[in-house]
Amino acid sequence: MFKKILIANRGEIACRVIKTARRMGIATVAVYSDADKDALHVEMADEAVHIGPPAAAQSYLVIDKIVAACKQTGAEAVHPGYGFLSERAAFPEALAAEGIVFIGPNPAAIEAMGDKIESKKAAARANVSTVPGNLGVIETPEDAVKVAEEIGFPVMIKASAGGGGKGMRIAYSADDVAEGFRASKSEAKSSFGDDRVFIEKFIVNPRHIEIQLLGDKHGNVIYLGERECSIQRRNQKVVEEAPSPLLDEATRRAMGEQSVALAKAVGYDSAGTVEFVAGQDKSFYFLEMNTRLQVEHPVTELITGIDLVEQMIRVAAGEKLSITQEDVKLNGWAVESRIYAEDPFRNFLPSIGRLKTYRPPVEESVGGVTVRNDTGVVEGGEISLHYDPMIAKLVTHAPDRLGAIRAQAEALDAFAIDGIQHNIPFLTALMEHPRWQEGRLSTGFIAEEFPDGFAPAKPGGEIAATLVAVAAQIDWLTMERRRAISHQLRRGAATKELLRTILLDGEPTRAETRADGDAVSVRVLGADGVEAKTYRVSTEWKPGDPVWRGEIDGKPVSVQVRKHPPAGWDLAHRGVSVVARIHGARIAELLSMMPERQVADTSKLLLCPMPGLVVSIAVEEGQEVKAGETLAVVEAMKMENVLRAERDGKIAKINAKPGDSLAVDAVILELE
Repeated sequence: MFKKILIANRGEIACRVIKTARRMGIATVAVYSDADKDALHVEMADEAVHIGPPAAAQSYLVIDKIVAACKQTGAEAVHPGYGFLSERAAFPEALAAEGIVFIGPNPAAIEAMGDKIESKKAAARANVSTVPGNLGVIETPEDAVKVAEEIGFPVMIKASAGGGGKGMRIAYSADDVAEGFRASKSEAKSSFGDDRVFIEKFIVNPRHIEIQLLGDKHGNVIYLGERECSIQRRNQKVVEEAPSPLLDEATRRAMGEQSVALAKAVGYDSAGTVEFVAGQDKSFYFLEMNTRLQVEHPVTELITGIDLVEQMIRVAAGEKLSITQEDVKLNGWAVESRIYAEDPFRNFLPSIGRLKTYRPPVEESVGGVTVRNDTGVVEGGEISLHYDPMIAKLVTHAPDRLGAIRAQAEALDAFAIDGIQHNIPFLTALMEHPRWQEGRLSTGFIAEEFPDGFAPAKPGGEIAATLVAVAAQIDWLTMERRRAISHQLRRGAATKELLRTILLDGEPTRAETRADGDAVSVRVLGADGVEAKTYRVSTEWKPGDPVWRGEIDGKPVSVQVRKHPPAGWDLAHRGVSVVARIHGARIAELLSMMPERQVADTSKLLLCPMPGLVVSIAVEEGQEVKAGETLAVVEAMKMENVLRAERDGKIAKINAKPGDSLAVDAVILELE
């Protein structure tokens, strides 16, 4: 076994590999760019080597720098994680030339299966069903349009070396193809150093299902069940689960055996994943193979009990698999949510900045439920525009699917992040969505269920009652604190009960709170003053805690809490976000008469929707534009975002130029 390995990656996957290596007694070496000098993976590793500027093309993608770091530290092997150099055959070849072991598949297997175009050809030779398409490299926009029209719309334009949703576009028309072709090539070049793209038929209403493989260097290959990854946005996976609610045992076996046969045909000898596009009728087609560890590997680990990183290390060291196909048992259900630095209320645009608060839920296994959080950040750390915006992967495991979903919802409610925008409000709302809970999924789920973008749900029913009860209990606690400070309340103000009006986003509810042993009793009154229901609320929360954790009528509840001056709280629970203002009846009545502040009109301005780099400006001053026309392209976190005109008009002034780094809401141009 190796004594020391280097992790040629960053963020949560670097930390994930370090944890397993540490458990196996293997010393670790981290590498880092200027942007990551204070990152968690650098702190966790036994040693760390600086490899260059923030841009990945000058640091994490430079093979010579990784090899030099190995030689400098005496690392015997390298784990590539995912992304970066993980699927470049030249990387293990360069390592081998220096006598360093690559913890991953052999270069020939990477060449055969790591490239999307070559893998489809290999699958076709092996008589594996593939999606109709053109497996040749497309050179020009005109060629792309011609190929797309021959295949028939809609089509998918995909980067050959792509992954993580980058370099992928769905096109429904010739105009979409021309624009998508340019964007895909540009993103592919920026992210992977390879701008080749190809086109294939886009299967309508598909599901994305993948088979986890594990092979060794002695010809053994097994499959570890499947993962469903159909909840996607912009071709980027958001929520994954294992197993899939679609598959039966016969389909699972067919997909698994087909994947194993394909892997054996190319001599595959590590962890890898065969991806399929599946129809709602359980038909499936080979999509691609990822010759690396997948982001979503934890859900497979939780239902099989197999540490995939450990197996990769053992296989790389020459050991035979100690697991046979008969040993693989799928136990329970696991759900993973990818927590991203992005603003769900602004079309999921990337967000960067410092993590003022980062308090994940406790990792534990209690009562058959497991909570796991894979992360690469710490409180006070910075989310950089140079890399992927993923903050963490929150994973829950339970005996059944609904149990795992409920555990995920509770864990998301208990996850406190401040300083940057994040997608937890969307994820918590998703966990409550009936179609998701029923398992009626497709890769178009988010676009279909949130066609106008995501907005927080209005409070109602049990969720509204929960928020009222929590707001009343918080009010009681803060009043108790004031009573303990001299001269804060007039003599006689300390009473055994409080009758208050609680406004959730302006909607009033009257609640009476009184002491009830070591808890409080909250009596919620109807609009006519008639009692609706009484709740017993207990907690150890204190002002300043970002998450209210407690029990309501004996049921565990977590609510995100932030102070909202002068007399309110921002509360978030199960995808519902509200401002709760708490007043006496007379003050509430007077506040209801106050005029609302009007939002400034920005309809004639093109604002930068996220911190990013201006790639191009598509118009000139004085030019007439129509609604829907491209005005500019802004890149953030390696993804290009096309900004279009929302109305007809004339360009009055251009305030930015290609190459400019802009802050969020910076004015790019103005219209007359």
